[in-house]
Amino acid sequence: MFELNWPWLLLLLPLPLLIKSSAAMASRALKLKPLMQVAGQSQRSQSKWKRPATWLAGLIWLALLLAAAEPRWYGEPVQIPQQARDIMLVLDLSGSMEIEDMRWQGRTINRIEAVQILTRDFLERRQGDRIGLILFADAAYQLTPLTLDLTTVQTMLDEIVVGMAGRRTAIGEGIGLAVKRFNELESSNKVIVFLSDGASNTGNISPEESLQLAIAAGVRIHTVGIGAEEMLQQGLFGPRVVNPSHDLDEPLLIRMAEETGGAYFRARNMQEFERMYQLLDELEPIERETLSYRPQRSLVHWPLAVALLLSLWLVALHIRWQELWYANR
Repeated sequence: MFELNWPWLLLLLPLPLLIKSSAAMASRALKLKPLMQVAGQSQRSQSKWKRPATWLAGLIWLALLLAAAEPRWYGEPVQIPQQARDIMLVLDLSGSMEIEDMRWQGRTINRIEAVQILTRDFLERRQGDRIGLILFADAAYQLTPLTLDLTTVQTMLDEIVVGMAGRRTAIGEGIGLAVKRFNELESSNKVIVFLSDGASNTGNISPEESLQLAIAAGVRIHTVGIGAEEMLQQGLFGPRVVNPSHDLDEPLLIRMAEETGGAYFRARNMQEFERMYQLLDELEPIERETLSYRPQRSLVHWPLAVALLLSLWLVALHIRWQELWYANR
């Protein structure tokens, strides 16, 4: 849509006529002859030059007024979702995440595949949030920074494999790195979604130390304990039922959630895993308010270009008239 920022400037359009009229009245009052007649130019030759010159001058004045009024072209309004929360996904990538104790669409999958499948739906619902991804095993690594580009986060999550960060479990390292990244940014809604299936057995910082750092930084931690409690395993004397989650440090995960104002979830199967993400959406609601932005493009250069071309035309016309005038003297 075309708009003028200063449309009232067009009220100055008749200004040259008012000035000319005032000058003519002053000339009659002083009984002065027109300048060109004083120079001896005939009224007929003057009119041939005056008429097109007057039209060109008027058009130049109009173009300059349009440029001064700042014409702009506004596009259709674009809705931009306001940033709601900064959420860091901190994912355990230790060797135990390879355990195949999850069922999905009639087949058995391991724990890391379950995270990859169900986190996709979670990311699709978090439009407007900044999401980051940290992996930890022997040490912690930031795979993606906090970003609104959730497609890239999902792509990086789909490409991870168990073992790329080691085989052990450094819980303190994962929490500590997430808190450090939050402290580097200005954010009012700092949330960690911590997913693990084991107990801390390595790392330069203990889980208790990292927990205190999170509390001091105002970070809320939601913890998720991954892994089934029963699994059929083939032994020397036939199949037997085992608990594949016997290493899960549930007391630590519960304390981390409680002391930071978060919640603890137990994901024994895909149904509980999916329900966990739904409850997480309720605990961390997405802001629905949006900012409206209208893309705009300045059009000032167009009337300025027209004024320049008309000015060149007027100069050329004046030069041509002068040549004819001198030729006919």
